[in-house]
Amino acid sequence: MTLNALLTRRKVGVLLLMVLAAPSTHAAAADHPAQPVQKMAAAQALPAPGTYEIDPDHSFAYFGARHHVVGLVRGRFDKITGTITVSQDLASCSVDVTIDPSSISTQVGERDEDLRGPAYFDVKAFPAMTYHGRGIRRVSGTSWTMDGSLTLHGVTKVVPLTFTFNGAFADIKPGKPARVAFHGSAGTKRAEFGMGARDKGEVGPSPAPDVEIEIDVEADAKAPAH
Repeated sequence: MTLNALLTRRKVGVLLLMVLAAPSTHAAAADHPAQPVQKMAAAQALPAPGTYEIDPDHSFAYFGARHHVVGLVRGRFDKITGTITVSQDLASCSVDVTIDPSSISTQVGERDEDLRGPAYFDVKAFPAMTYHGRGIRRVSGTSWTMDGSLTLHGVTKVVPLTFTFNGAFADIKPGKPARVAFHGSAGTKRAEFGMGARDKGEVGPSPAPDVEIEIDVEADAKAPAH
Protein backbone atom coordinates (compact mmCIF):
# COMPACT_ATOMS: atom_id res chain seq x y z
CA MET A 1 0.00 0.00 0.00
CA THR A 2 1.32 3.43 -0.91
CA LEU A 3 1.85 6.14 1.69
CA ASN A 4 -0.91 8.31 0.18
CA ALA A 5 -3.38 5.44 0.31
CA LEU A 6 -2.51 4.75 3.96
CA LEU A 7 -3.01 8.43 4.92
CA THR A 8 -6.32 8.55 3.09
CA ARG A 9 -7.56 5.42 4.90
CA ARG A 10 -6.56 6.92 8.27
CA LYS A 11 -8.43 10.17 7.52
CA VAL A 12 -11.55 8.23 6.63
CA GLY A 13 -11.26 6.23 9.84
CA VAL A 14 -10.89 9.35 11.99
CA LEU A 15 -13.87 10.97 10.29
CA LEU A 16 -16.00 7.85 10.88
CA LEU A 17 -15.08 7.83 14.59
CA MET A 18 -16.05 11.51 14.91
CA VAL A 19 -19.44 10.89 13.30
CA LEU A 20 -20.15 7.89 15.54
CA ALA A 21 -19.03 9.74 18.69
CA ALA A 22 -21.11 12.90 18.03
CA PRO A 23 -24.55 12.83 19.76
CA SER A 24 -27.53 13.27 17.49
CA THR A 25 -29.67 16.41 17.67
CA HIS A 26 -32.68 14.39 18.77
CA ALA A 27 -30.75 12.69 21.54
CA ALA A 28 -29.42 16.01 22.83
CA ALA A 29 -32.91 17.48 22.84
CA ALA A 30 -34.23 14.48 24.77
CA ASP A 31 -31.47 14.69 27.40
CA HIS A 32 -31.76 18.50 27.82
CA PRO A 33 -35.30 19.89 27.44
CA ALA A 34 -35.56 23.37 25.89
CA GLN A 35 -36.44 25.29 29.03
CA PRO A 36 -33.47 24.14 31.20
CA VAL A 37 -31.09 24.86 28.32
CA GLN A 38 -32.47 28.40 28.05
CA LYS A 39 -32.09 28.91 31.79
CA MET A 40 -28.52 27.65 31.63
CA ALA A 41 -27.67 30.05 28.81
CA ALA A 42 -29.24 32.93 30.71
CA ALA A 43 -27.24 32.10 33.83
CA GLN A 44 -23.98 32.18 31.88
CA ALA A 45 -24.74 35.70 30.62
CA LEU A 46 -25.65 37.09 34.05
CA PRO A 47 -23.98 37.07 37.47
CA ALA A 48 -25.09 34.82 40.31
CA PRO A 49 -28.61 35.59 41.59
CA GLY A 50 -28.74 38.17 44.35
CA THR A 51 -28.80 41.90 45.01
CA TYR A 52 -25.78 44.02 44.09
CA GLU A 53 -25.15 47.49 45.45
CA ILE A 54 -23.65 50.01 43.04
CA ASP A 55 -20.25 51.37 44.07
CA PRO A 56 -20.46 55.14 43.41
CA ASP A 57 -16.65 55.45 43.35
CA HIS A 58 -16.39 53.05 40.41
CA SER A 59 -19.58 53.82 38.48
CA PHE A 60 -19.94 56.44 35.77
CA ALA A 61 -22.85 57.86 33.76
CA TYR A 62 -21.97 59.67 30.53
CA PHE A 63 -24.11 61.41 27.94
CA GLY A 64 -23.80 62.95 24.51
CA ALA A 65 -26.29 65.65 23.50
CA ARG A 66 -26.77 66.94 19.96
CA HIS A 67 -25.60 70.54 19.47
CA HIS A 68 -26.73 72.50 16.36
CA VAL A 69 -27.64 69.18 14.68
CA VAL A 70 -24.11 68.23 13.61
CA GLY A 71 -22.26 68.83 16.89
CA LEU A 72 -22.15 66.73 20.03
CA VAL A 73 -21.57 67.93 23.60
CA ARG A 74 -20.37 65.24 25.98
CA GLY A 75 -20.66 65.22 29.75
CA ARG A 76 -21.03 63.04 32.79
CA PHE A 77 -22.72 62.76 36.18
CA ASP A 78 -20.36 62.12 39.07
CA LYS A 79 -22.84 60.85 41.68
CA ILE A 80 -24.71 57.62 41.02
CA THR A 81 -26.16 55.12 43.52
CA GLY A 82 -28.56 52.20 43.45
CA THR A 83 -29.03 48.45 43.34
CA ILE A 84 -29.22 45.70 40.74
CA THR A 85 -31.18 42.52 41.44
CA VAL A 86 -30.42 39.35 39.49
CA SER A 87 -32.82 36.40 39.48
CA GLN A 88 -33.11 33.09 37.66
CA ASP A 89 -36.59 34.33 36.78
CA LEU A 90 -35.81 37.01 34.18
CA ALA A 91 -39.10 38.77 34.94
CA SER A 92 -37.86 39.38 38.49
CA CYS A 93 -34.54 41.01 37.56
CA SER A 94 -34.57 44.70 38.45
CA VAL A 95 -32.57 47.92 38.39
CA ASP A 96 -33.00 50.92 40.69
CA VAL A 97 -30.63 53.80 40.01
CA THR A 98 -30.50 57.37 41.35
CA ILE A 99 -28.34 60.08 39.78
CA ASP A 100 -27.66 63.50 41.27
CA PRO A 101 -28.11 65.94 38.33
CA SER A 102 -26.26 68.69 40.18
CA SER A 103 -23.11 66.56 39.77
CA ILE A 104 -23.16 67.21 36.01
CA SER A 105 -19.87 68.11 34.36
CA THR A 106 -19.19 69.06 30.75
CA GLN A 107 -15.78 70.58 31.63
CA VAL A 108 -17.16 74.10 31.10
CA GLY A 109 -18.31 75.78 34.32
CA GLU A 110 -20.62 78.34 32.70
CA ARG A 111 -22.37 75.66 30.65
CA ASP A 112 -22.71 73.38 33.68
CA GLU A 113 -24.45 76.12 35.66
CA ASP A 114 -26.81 76.69 32.74
CA LEU A 115 -27.60 72.96 32.61
CA ARG A 116 -28.33 72.97 36.35
CA GLY A 117 -30.76 75.85 35.87
CA PRO A 118 -34.52 76.02 35.06
CA ALA A 119 -34.09 75.61 31.28
CA TYR A 120 -32.65 72.12 31.74
CA PHE A 121 -32.31 69.97 34.87
CA ASP A 122 -33.59 72.61 37.32
CA VAL A 123 -31.77 70.82 40.13
CA LYS A 124 -33.27 72.95 42.91
CA ALA A 125 -36.78 71.81 42.00
CA PHE A 126 -35.77 68.29 40.88
CA PRO A 127 -32.72 67.17 42.90
CA ALA A 128 -32.67 63.59 41.61
CA MET A 129 -33.22 61.61 38.43
CA THR A 130 -34.13 57.96 38.77
CA TYR A 131 -34.37 54.85 36.66
CA HIS A 132 -36.53 51.94 37.81
CA GLY A 133 -37.04 48.80 35.79
CA ARG A 134 -38.16 45.22 36.32
CA GLY A 135 -37.88 42.31 33.92
CA ILE A 136 -35.35 41.78 31.14
CA ARG A 137 -35.29 40.09 27.76
CA ARG A 138 -32.37 38.82 25.73
CA VAL A 139 -31.27 40.82 22.69
CA SER A 140 -28.32 38.62 21.73
CA GLY A 141 -25.90 36.20 23.41
CA THR A 142 -24.76 38.55 26.19
CA SER A 143 -26.98 41.58 25.57
CA TRP A 144 -30.22 42.31 27.41
CA THR A 145 -32.91 44.99 27.35
CA MET A 146 -35.04 46.36 30.17
CA ASP A 147 -38.04 48.66 29.63
CA GLY A 148 -37.55 50.82 32.69
CA SER A 149 -38.98 54.19 33.69
CA LEU A 150 -36.74 57.26 33.67
CA THR A 151 -37.92 60.12 35.89
CA LEU A 152 -36.26 63.40 34.98
CA HIS A 153 -37.25 67.03 35.41
CA GLY A 154 -40.54 65.92 36.98
CA VAL A 155 -41.50 63.74 33.98
CA THR A 156 -41.54 59.92 33.82
CA LYS A 157 -41.10 58.07 30.52
CA VAL A 158 -40.33 54.48 29.57
CA VAL A 159 -36.77 54.41 28.22
CA PRO A 160 -35.38 51.00 27.15
CA LEU A 161 -31.96 50.23 28.65
CA THR A 162 -29.71 47.80 26.80
CA PHE A 163 -26.90 46.29 28.87
CA THR A 164 -24.26 43.60 29.03
CA PHE A 165 -22.76 41.79 31.99
CA ASN A 166 -19.01 42.33 31.69
CA GLY A 167 -18.04 39.68 34.26
CA ALA A 168 -17.15 39.15 37.91
CA PHE A 169 -13.88 40.19 39.53
CA ALA A 170 -11.54 37.21 39.90
CA ASP A 171 -9.20 38.74 42.50
CA ILE A 172 -11.60 39.40 45.38
CA LYS A 173 -9.90 39.15 48.78
CA PRO A 174 -11.20 36.57 51.30
CA GLY A 175 -14.14 37.88 53.26
CA LYS A 176 -15.00 40.55 50.69
CA PRO A 177 -18.25 40.44 48.66
CA ALA A 178 -18.36 39.39 45.04
CA ARG A 179 -18.00 42.31 42.63
CA VAL A 180 -19.50 42.47 39.14
CA ALA A 181 -19.47 44.97 36.28
CA PHE A 182 -22.10 46.05 33.73
CA HIS A 183 -22.23 48.38 30.75
CA GLY A 184 -25.52 49.95 29.67
CA SER A 185 -26.78 52.35 27.05
CA ALA A 186 -30.01 54.21 26.31
CA GLY A 187 -31.30 57.04 24.17
CA THR A 188 -34.00 59.67 24.58
CA LYS A 189 -35.11 63.14 23.51
CA ARG A 190 -34.69 66.07 25.89
CA ALA A 191 -37.97 67.67 24.77
CA GLU A 192 -39.92 64.63 26.02
CA PHE A 193 -38.88 65.62 29.53
CA GLY A 194 -39.74 69.29 29.09
CA MET A 195 -36.11 70.30 28.78
CA GLY A 196 -34.22 72.50 26.34
CA ALA A 197 -37.16 74.32 24.73
CA ARG A 198 -34.70 76.75 23.18
CA ASP A 199 -32.83 73.84 21.53
CA LYS A 200 -35.42 73.08 18.85
CA GLY A 201 -33.13 74.38 16.13
CA GLU A 202 -30.20 72.41 17.50
CA VAL A 203 -31.58 68.89 17.38
CA GLY A 204 -33.33 68.89 14.00
CA PRO A 205 -36.65 67.22 13.06
CA SER A 206 -35.42 63.62 13.33
CA PRO A 207 -37.48 61.37 15.65
CA ALA A 208 -34.26 59.64 16.71
CA PRO A 209 -32.90 60.27 20.22
CA ASP A 210 -30.91 63.48 20.56
CA VAL A 211 -29.34 62.39 23.86
CA GLU A 212 -27.36 59.15 24.15
CA ILE A 213 -26.57 57.77 27.61
CA GLU A 214 -23.77 55.37 28.55
CA ILE A 215 -23.34 53.88 32.00
CA ASP A 216 -20.56 51.73 33.45
CA VAL A 217 -21.24 50.18 36.83
CA GLU A 218 -19.35 48.15 39.39
CA ALA A 219 -21.49 46.62 42.12
CA ASP A 220 -20.91 44.49 45.22
CA ALA A 221 -23.08 41.57 46.29
CA LYS A 222 -25.13 42.32 49.37
CA ALA A 223 -25.34 39.74 52.14
CA PRO A 224 -28.80 38.13 52.35
CA ALA A 225 -31.01 39.53 55.12
CA HIS A 226 -31.44 37.21 58.08
